[in-house]
Formats: sequence, C-alpha cells, structure tokens
Amino acid sequence: MITVEKTAELTGHSNPLFALALSQKPGILFSGGNDKGVVEWSLKTNSFIKVMFPVAASVYAIHCPENFPYLIAGLRSGQVLVFDFMEQKVIKSLNHHLKPVFDIKSVNNKKELLVASEDGTVSIWNLENLELIHNIKVSNDTVRCIAISPDEKQVAFGCRDSNISIYDLEDYTQIKSLKSHTMAVFAIQYSPLGDYLVSGSRDAQVKVWDTATLELKENIAAHLFAVNHIAFHPTQPYFATASMDKTIKIWGSDDFKLYKVISREKGYASHQLSINKIAWNGNELISLSDDKRIIIWQIDFN
Repeated sequence: MITVEKTAELTGHSNPLFALALSQKPGILFSGGNDKGVVEWSLKTNSFIKVMFPVAASVYAIHCPENFPYLIAGLRSGQVLVFDFMEQKVIKSLNHHLKPVFDIKSVNNKKELLVASEDGTVSIWNLENLELIHNIKVSNDTVRCIAISPDEKQVAFGCRDSNISIYDLEDYTQIKSLKSHTMAVFAIQYSPLGDYLVSGSRDAQVKVWDTATLELKENIAAHLFAVNHIAFHPTQPYFATASMDKTIKIWGSDDFKLYKVISREKGYASHQLSINKIAWNGNELISLSDDKRIIIWQIDFN
C-alpha cells in the first residue's frame, strides 16, 4: 500500500518549468524554465532562497556533477553555463552547440560531462578544465535525453527520431540502436542495479530493455500522452513516470505493475498542466510542471 501526501508547493516562477536538480549539498533544489533565472530552494524549509544567476534563454537542463562544486545549466540557445558554488558566479559558458541543449549528465569515473543537443550531437567535456574533448554525431535529429549505466560502462541516448542509441563509455563507439518506440524518446533511465533500461516516449509508452541482451522485455501502455520523465526510487523497488497527461504514476521496478496514480482526477491537489520533470529526495517525490509550480509529495511505502 503506497500512500501519498502533498507536503509543499514552491511557487515564484512566472513561466513553465522544464528542469530541476538536487544539489550535491543535501536539502537544496534547483529549478529552471521559461523565465529569467535558475532558482535555489530549501527542501528543509520548503522555501525560496535566491535566484542563482540570470539567463538569456529558457533553461531545459540542470545538472550538479558529483565531486565538483558546479551547477551546470543547458539553455534553449545552445549555451551551457557553469556556476561555481565556491566563487558564487558563472565561471564559464561552454559555447559549442547552436541549437537547444536538452540534457546534461556526467561520467564520474572519467570526470567527463555529456551534453545532448537538438543538433543531433553529444558534446563531451573535461570537468576538470571545462574544455571540449569530443563531439559525437548520435542522430540526424534531436538528442533529447541521456542515461548512464550504474557501472559507467554504457550510455543510452534517447532521440527524437524514436531511436535509442547505446554507446560504449570507454571509447564512445555505438553498440546498438534500439528501435521500438514510434515517436520521440523523451525519458530514459537505467535501473539502480543496471540490469535493465527504461525508456519513455511521446508515444505514451514505457519500454523496458534488458541491458545484457539489449532486447525489449516489457512494453507498458503507461500514459495517455507523452512520458516526459522517469525516476527510480533510490532504495525502494519502484520508479515514477511523469507525463504530459498531468499524472505521475508509480510502478514496481521488479514486476512493472502500476501501484499509484497521482492526479487531480484521483483527488490530489496536483498539477494542472504537463508534468515535465520529477526527482526523488529520499521518500519525497518532487515534480515540476508547465503550470509554473513545484510540488513536493511524501510517499510512504507501507
């Protein structure tokens, strides 16, 4: 039995929200979207702290790499801004992509940063000196999302052309292209053990891929509209999906059954528009939406 309680709502953004990330420092959340800056929030007091820095274009991705004092924001302009917590300022703009940046992830053991863009490429940066190392052509269309396997041996890229490209993280060679979705792949995550990969698409389907064989093992008709994001609980055997259909759903990560639906129809004071990103902070699930709001849900697994 899963119980859900809405514990807080963070308001203050004036436009739709597209990006969120938990800080390396516990109890801090960052958010961004179609307004003038990246915002810092306290999850201890559920309150606004400050606008971290202004931006000249919508923020589509925020990433806080482990072991580096950085907040990295990817913009609709293609610009990637690196904010240094020690210096409390933007120390560098990674000017490489000329089209929107949709996702940013880091490979901890290689100290590398991966940036996915609408130009169909992924740029790879050295996190120590913030210099460009490689640029790989992944697709003839937008690369929307990145997932890195827990052992950091593989990376999966979800693309607008409906394909998922699996690459070797050692040398960035392509291993396989997974074809099953019929529309753009917006969300992709490896399971915590790395034994499977979950993808979500504009086709409203969630697909589960075996990482050993790279074969499709499950297909879930998950939502009514696009699946925008997927997040695994850090310790419990569940993952959550967020959708353009204004719902959050919680699924078993061992049996792929649906356990909970969080929506206005189910009686929760939830989002009124597309839910774009979610993140687990322990047993709290944080969601943000086109409705300009961030909601914090306490999820209890009884």
